[in-house]
Order: sequence, then structure tokens, then C-alpha cells
Amino acid sequence: MQHIDFRALEYLTALSKYGSLRKASKMIGVDPAAMSRKLSQLEEENQIKVWERGRNASVITDAGEELLRYHQSIIKSEASVLAKLNRLKGLKKGNIKIAIGEGFITDLIQSSLKEFMWRYPDISLSIEVAGAADAIKMLNAREVDFIITYASSFDHKLETHIERIHPLELIVPMGHPLALRSKEISAHELKNIPVAIINTSTGMGKLVDHACEVYGLELEPKLQTNSVNALVSFVCSGLGVTFMPKLTVMKEIKQGKIEIVKTNIDMFLQARVRVQSLLDVELSLEAVTFMRFLSENTLFLKFDSNKISVD
Repeated sequence: MQHIDFRALEYLTALSKYGSLRKASKMIGVDPAAMSRKLSQLEEENQIKVWERGRNASVITDAGEELLRYHQSIIKSEASVLAKLNRLKGLKKGNIKIAIGEGFITDLIQSSLKEFMWRYPDISLSIEVAGAADAIKMLNAREVDFIITYASSFDHKLETHIERIHPLELIVPMGHPLALRSKEISAHELKNIPVAIINTSTGMGKLVDHACEVYGLELEPKLQTNSVNALVSFVCSGLGVTFMPKLTVMKEIKQGKIEIVKTNIDMFLQARVRVQSLLDVELSLEAVTFMRFLSENTLFLKFDSNKISVD
């Protein structure tokens, strides 16, 4: 009996989007062998090829293209039904207020906002860009429903809903001498390197400051700023190095302007993105819906950093 497995359709869609089994499996966080088996089962059950390995990229067959169109029709139908159900449940109108670190704004906008607004046209969003410390202040003052922070300090008054590991990386201009080293860079090797540092009102800034205390390192930054974009421009201009999570500079890495250099600074490796709300305050249905949507549609909340490919 013929059968179309929805998970297999998701894998086929990823294969079509990313061009190869290896890259697709990385981007959706699935073992390549498991993904290949599921696609093979789809072919066996329907007795037709849906994809072929090409020299440079995977090729979706005509049958595969038909299945992709079917998958998209299911997704659109589901979104339409969900929108109607949500209106019946009470998701009619509302405003969601969040605070988020500057480094994650691009992924938020590109990955999900358009789709969310299409699904929930009567829900409006208020998004404040803020460092970890300021975001927590806004949350405590009940100015926002929830916050998305990076490397924030523990606070017993907050409830963590989502947590993903995104190490703080050493970011250097392409071809920088540090990038030519075969070994991981130690904290003390950064002492005489021109560096840009973000303010300690942010999680990144506090983490760098804490590392300097632990390692007895006195950095003399050429630039101190509260702007993530200023850090990126500093490195892209060849002025020096900085510290940022990989996801915030994906575009510049792909463009060949900058690269990541591994360090042996352990505390950087455990830096996390967190979605948090006040422990004693119940979130609205709209806020819970938006949070769940972000966890399923943004790279920084759906995956740990090691699951995100820069290729």
C-alpha cells in the first residue's frame, strides 16, 4: 500500500533547499544516515525515485518536485486551519512585547516575522533592542512579556523557557595572523592585539570582562561600544578583532570578510541564548504562541551553534 510519510517530505524539502544531504542534515539537526533511510523508504513505498546524488549537488526528480508541491500545500492548509482555530480559541487581537539582543535581530526578522504576521494578522509586536542587563530591567518593570538574552547572569526571579548553546567566538579579519595558528588561541595571546569590546551592559561584554578577571588579562580596547554593528565594522575594516557568537556574523563569514579563530577560553564555550519571563507572571496566550513560533523558526533558538553550518 502506498504511503507518504510527512517526515520524509520535510527531509525532501530540506534537501531541495540546501542542495546536499550533508548540508541539509546539518541545518535541520538530523543524522545523515537517518535522513537517507527515510528518503529511501519514501521511494520504496511509492516505487519511484524522488532524488539523485549529483556531482556538485543533489537533484530532485520530477516525482520529488510533485511531492514538494504537495508538502507545501499541506503546510499552507495547516496554517489556514490553525489561524481559524486560534481565532476560535481567543487569539484574535493582542500585542506582544519582547526585548532582544541586537545580534539576533537579523535572524529574527529574516527567519520568522513575515510568517508569524501572516498567520496572526491581528496580533501586533513591540520589539525592543537591549543588552542583557537592560532587558532584565525591562522585564522586572513588566514593560515586556519576555526577553531573549545572550550570556545573561542567573536570576532566581526569572523562568527560562528555551536555552541554546552559542559560544562566544574570537572574530578576526580574513587572513589575520591569528587565523594562521594551528593551535587554539589562549587568553594571554590577545594582550597586544587591537580589540573592540562591547559594553558590559550586554551579556557579551560581561562575559569578556569576567574572562579578563579570571585570566588576569588587561585588555586595552581600541574601541568600546554598545553596538554590535560597530564591532562587525571594526573587524571587517581590518582594524582588529572582537568577540561575538557565530550567528551574528554569518553573512560576513559567507562573504569572506571575517573568520572565526578557536580559543581555549572555557567559559566562552558555554555561553547561552535564553528566552526568559518573570517566574510569578503567567504569559498571555499570544506571548506563548509567539515564543513557540520563534523556537521552531529561528536558527538561534531552534539549534545549538554546532548544528548551524556557515557553508
